[in-house]
Order: sequence, then C-alpha cells, then structure tokens
Amino acid sequence: MEASRKLICRQRQVLFFFFFLGLSQAGTEPRRYSVVEETEGSSFVTSLAKDLGLEQGELSKRGPRVISKGNKLHLQLDQETGDLLLNEKLDREELCGHTEPCVLRFQVLLENPLEFFQAELQVIDINDHAPVFMDREMLLKISESSPPGTAFPLKNARDVDVGRNNIESYIISPNSYFRVHTRQRSDGSKYPELVLDKVLDRESEPELRLTLSAQDGGSPPRSGTAQVYIEVVDINDNAPKFEQPFYRVQIPEDSPTGFLVVTVSATDIDIGVNGEISYSLFQASEEISKTFELNPMTGDIRLKKHLDFETIQSYEINIEARDTGSLSGKCTVLTQVLDVNDNAPEVTMSALTRQIPENSPETVVAVFSVSDLDSEENGKISCSIQDDLPFSLKSSLENFYTLVTEKPLDREARAEYNITITVTDLGTPRLKTEHNITVMVSDVNDNAPAFTQTSYTLFVRENNSPALHIGSVSATDRDAGANAQVTYSLLPPQDPQLPLASLVSINADNGQLFALRALDYEALRVLEFGVGAADRGSPALSSQALVRVLVLDANDNSPFVLYPLQNGSAPCTELVPRAAEPGYLVSKVVAVDGDSGQNAWLSYQLLKATEPGLFSVWAHNGEVRTARLLSERDAAKHRLLVLVKDNGEPPLSASVTLHVLLVDGFSQPYLPLPEAAADAAQADPLTVYLVIALASVSSLFLFSVLAFIAVRLCRRNRAAWVGGCSVPEGHFPGHLVDVSGTGTLSQSYKYEVYLRGGSGTSELKFLKPIVPNSQGNYLASEIEENPSFRNDFSLSIQGQ
Repeated sequence: MEASRKLICRQRQVLFFFFFLGLSQAGTEPRRYSVVEETEGSSFVTSLAKDLGLEQGELSKRGPRVISKGNKLHLQLDQETGDLLLNEKLDREELCGHTEPCVLRFQVLLENPLEFFQAELQVIDINDHAPVFMDREMLLKISESSPPGTAFPLKNARDVDVGRNNIESYIISPNSYFRVHTRQRSDGSKYPELVLDKVLDRESEPELRLTLSAQDGGSPPRSGTAQVYIEVVDINDNAPKFEQPFYRVQIPEDSPTGFLVVTVSATDIDIGVNGEISYSLFQASEEISKTFELNPMTGDIRLKKHLDFETIQSYEINIEARDTGSLSGKCTVLTQVLDVNDNAPEVTMSALTRQIPENSPETVVAVFSVSDLDSEENGKISCSIQDDLPFSLKSSLENFYTLVTEKPLDREARAEYNITITVTDLGTPRLKTEHNITVMVSDVNDNAPAFTQTSYTLFVRENNSPALHIGSVSATDRDAGANAQVTYSLLPPQDPQLPLASLVSINADNGQLFALRALDYEALRVLEFGVGAADRGSPALSSQALVRVLVLDANDNSPFVLYPLQNGSAPCTELVPRAAEPGYLVSKVVAVDGDSGQNAWLSYQLLKATEPGLFSVWAHNGEVRTARLLSERDAAKHRLLVLVKDNGEPPLSASVTLHVLLVDGFSQPYLPLPEAAADAAQADPLTVYLVIALASVSSLFLFSVLAFIAVRLCRRNRAAWVGGCSVPEGHFPGHLVDVSGTGTLSQSYKYEVYLRGGSGTSELKFLKPIVPNSQGNYLASEIEENPSFRNDFSLSIQGQ
C-alpha cells in the first residue's frame, strides 16, 4: 500500500513537472551560462544554489536534477555543494558545426516541492582549427593576352571554426604579377580571387609558382597554405563566357530524378580547340554534388535525387565553363525549390467583340486578364492560341492580354473563327484552362458581281410574240446581305441608232431577258448588247457581259417570181421553133424567197398546161423544156401555169403564167392573134426590149441578126412585137435549190432585168453582165427596198 502511494505521488510529480515545464517555457526567460570549448571535464560552470537563491543544505533537500534533450548530459550537479560542473570536454564543432551561437538547452528540476528552471549553456568557440585547402595544389593556365586587372577566382580553404576564428583573409606570396583579393559569397564564406597586375609574357616567364595562404582571425591566428601553379598560355585570349552570369530556376519539389533543371550555355569566340567548352561544377559542396549532375558537353543540369522543400529551399550552384585552352568562365545557378502546383489558372474577360468587319486593319477582339491562386512559379502564367489563326496575343499590363487580328480578314474565305485561349501556369504538373471565343466576320462590299459567262448566245425565232422570255443571264456575288443582292440592267448600245430599249428588256431582279416586240429575221438577224450586274452595296460594284441574240428564220415569206413578171403588164410570149428537139429550153422561171435555209429552198411544178405532155418543168431550177417533138398538129399558142413552192413548214407558194408561141422559124413574120394583139396593145413597149434582149443574149449570132431584123420590122409596123429567147441548157444538181437572195439563178445563168417605162419606143440594149452578190440577195433586196424596181428592171441571160 505504501509503495502504491509512493508510485501515485511520483506520477503526480511527473505530471506537475511537465505542466510547470510547459508554463515555464511559455513565459520564463531561461538562464544562460557560457563555457569555452575544450574545457576539461568536471570544470566549474556556476553555483546553482546561489543562482536559485537557496542555501547549500536546502538545495540538496529539494532533490535537484539536471535534464537535457535526448537524455545526453553535458553537465552534472554536485549535490553537496550545489555547483554545476562539466560532465566532459566539449567540442563546439562536433556539437553545433557552423551554427553560431552554439547553445545547449537544459532544465533544472526541484522535486520537493516541484519546481523547474530553464537554462542554456553557450559553448564559446576557440581557434582550435587552422584553415585547410581541399586541394593543396592549384593549377591555373592564364593567357599571356590577359589584361591587367583580370580576376581569377581560386578554390577557397575551409575552417570549421566560426566567427573571428574563421577565415579572415587570403595572402599570396610576393610576386611581380599578381595580388589576391578576399571575396565573400552570399552564404558568408570567403574565397580568394587572384588579380593580374601586370601583363604576362610567356616568352620571358612561361610559368609561375605561388603560395596561397588562408589566415583566420583567431588569436593567435592560424593559417593554411596551398601551392598555385600558373601556366602562361599563348594567345588563347578569349575565355568562355556564359550567356548570363546568374540563372534563376524554380523547381517543384515533386520533380522526378533526371528532371532537367536548366541548361547553362557559354560561348567562346575562339576557334578550333580553343573554342571547345566543357562544363563542370565549381567548388560544389557535398550536398550539391549529391543532388545535381552536370552534363560536361551540353551544360544540362539534372536532378540526381528527389528534392525536399521542407529540408532545403534553395541551392547555389557554381558552374565553370572551361575551353580546351584551360580558360574558364563561371556562372551561378540559383535554384529555388517550390511547392507543388494545385490551382488551375483563371481567365476573366474584360471586353469582347464578337463581330469584326472584313478588310479592317489590326482590330482588338478581346481584352482579358489571367490569374492563378498559386505563388511563385506555380502562379506564373503563359497564354496562347492556335497557330493556324490570323490572330495574335499581345501582353499589355501584368497578366492582361489583348487578342488582336494579325491581318485584314476576308469573309469570303472564312466567315467564322473559333478561337481557343489556352492559359497554362508554369508549375509541375502544368495546369491549364481553355476559354473558347467565336468571332464572326461581317461582310464589306469588296466583291463585284461575276457573270457565269463572259458572253451569252440566245436564240429566238422571228415573229415572236411580244414580251417573250428569250433567256436569262446570271451573276453571283461572293458578298453577303445587301452587298450580294444583284440588280441587272441593259447597258447603252454602242450604236446610238439601235433602239435597244424598244427591242428587249431585262428583269432587274433575276436577269431574265424578254423580247418586247416581234423580231424580223429579214430585217435584223443578230442583236448584240451589253448587260450590267450591280450589287446594292455602298459603294455599289458592278460587272458586265455581252449578250448575242440570234434571230432564227421562220417561213414567213412566200416565193417571189422575178421572171416572168406578173405586174399586170403585157405578158411575155416565149417563141419556140417547131423544129425544136425534145428537151429544148423554152424559158426559165426565176424566183427568190426572202427566208433562209430550207425555208428558201424552192421547187417548181407544172400545174396546168394547154396541152399536157408537151412541156415539162424541171423541179429544181424552174427550166421549162419541150417534152417531145413538135408537130404541125400542135396548137400555135400555149398557156402554162407553173407553181413555185418553198420547203418551209408549212410551205408557201406562188404561181406564174407562161405564154408560149410555136413558130416555124425566127425569120417568119409573126402576126399575133387578135387576143394577143389586144394584149400587146396594152403591154408596155419595154416588154419588147426585154424579150429581144433575152433572145439576143441566148441565141447564136445568126439568130441574133435575124432577131435584130425582125425588131426593125416591128418598129416599122408598130403593130406587134416578136421575141424569142433561147438559153443554153444548164445542170443544177439536186432536187431543190436554195434561192435565198438569188432564186433559181444557178451558176450557169446570170440575168439582168431592166425596163424603162415611158420611153415610147422599143429599144434593144445590150447590158453588162451582173456579178451575183456574195450574199445571194441582190435581186430580192433590190425589189424589197425599191418597189419601183418592179416596173423598171432589165433581164440578161448569160450561158456559161
């Protein structure tokens, strides 16, 4: 039972101890004591009873105890005297390393009653270590072209002492060329820098041997030495130079091994082997050598092990770039370890234009800002869009961007753009946010209407009905809206006398063409005019095309008989000798048709004859010939009715009457029958000239003389006239003959018809042959254009 009470009491004391220990740590200032390192064990530190204000015997009654962290006691308490003594000799470098001040914390516990005190023991450094160079020998190769003032950093010595007992300065042995400067790094360590005072001369002194001393600030001071060998190199006068003296890199702590931290790059403007560079870590600590590796050829610095942000937040890596001539340049890579990235960037739109006119210069589409809740590198943001778009991002203020067009846009090439703004932070892994924008390109009237054809050929048959739709023209405009609405119009004709507005019209909306009135093929065969297409943009753009309207012929003209004339004058009587052989050419019906093509192909047919079977008409050329031998029993006078018909649909025709008189010979006086005399009295004397002319041209010379005598006799008598015509037979191939312009005038015959009215006398004239018009329309056109020509013409027949 007693033991149990003591155990409970002891537990309460321990609980109270930790309770009061916590209170004391929260509000009690610890007592501080100091001792010089290397002090022998059992050395006096302080009188604890005196410090606590207790008598000597009273302290021992209260059960004092000394407690330190980790239960490693560097101090001991003399229970009898109350003095605090060293338990062992203390080595400050072993206890604290480079940490200054070196403080050992402990507690003093009084058990009865329970009370404790915080205390600290500071171990004061003594200069018990001399500076030591890691490399006792250093080799420097210095070009003889190095100018005075050139500095050469040397490897520093190390001293485990701290404060004034650490390295204070560097000294170089006396020489004529160099002095040494003591430099201090960001971590407080000092290193020597060899400075050239005088230009080196390799020819006079190819190498130097110097002694470098590192001296601490202790009392007495300690020092360490290293040998510096300087080799003077000939004319490798350019050392490698880094692109930047400091590289600042931030690495997430979860970066994998092998991660590329940074690539340092140095250049040497020398050529050949003097320009070949290798990289190495310079004065690297053991921790840096374990954490990073450097590719000597590429300058890539990679991780060798995982980083721990909670252990080390930054590294200072010194890199040396050395060429083959042993010249070197140095840079420092400041590496900061970052926490992992766990926040995606955000995009905030400030202004947005969703529609842009085409052909506009650089235009602002959107203004937006980006942000990231992360810090440092994880909060840095890059912004981009697709590469294949005519847009670019421009950075304005911090984290603000403007999206602008790179060039004028063409709506006809592309009317809509879907732009994806990708915002990415620089953390690892990189987080990104995408924001989509749709931009429409509005139309500008920059395209003129374009006709589907540069020229149009339309066909319309003559005698068309008014307002007939004859065809259409079509133009398209690549623009949109009103800029693409096309209006059609007729252009002013080149010939101001052409009444184009009264012939055709065009629908302004759809380009349909209409013939306003009936067209006449014989008057107008081809109609050419221009049409224009204009859009409704501002300003309006237009284009034009040529329209060619071909009028197609219709069978609307009946054949017209040129010979024999049917104008009411005295009929022409054809003379045929009774001795004529079968097939004798009695006469030739000459007719023309104002139409063209097959509508002008004429055929001839004998409809009625006084004596059937005596005469025949050739269907293809209108020649009237005897069908058999004549006899005395055949009547002297014959009347033939010949039908001239074209080949149109439906066919049109005309008829002509021929009067044929059978005679015994051209020398026989011819007294016409009373009926014929009455007709002759009413006939125009010019008809006599026509018959005489035909006979004169077609007969042989002898018959021409006889005819001339007969004419003279007729003049004397003035009671009758005698005529005869004979033409040589000709052959015209085919059943039908195209008489468009020439009627049945074949290549074998040429006619010239000329009647002079009112002459009062019959006069025979030999006129010049007429060369047929190349268009084959001489006689028809003359008759149609000059109606008086029907009463005033001449007919000549020339046999070839």
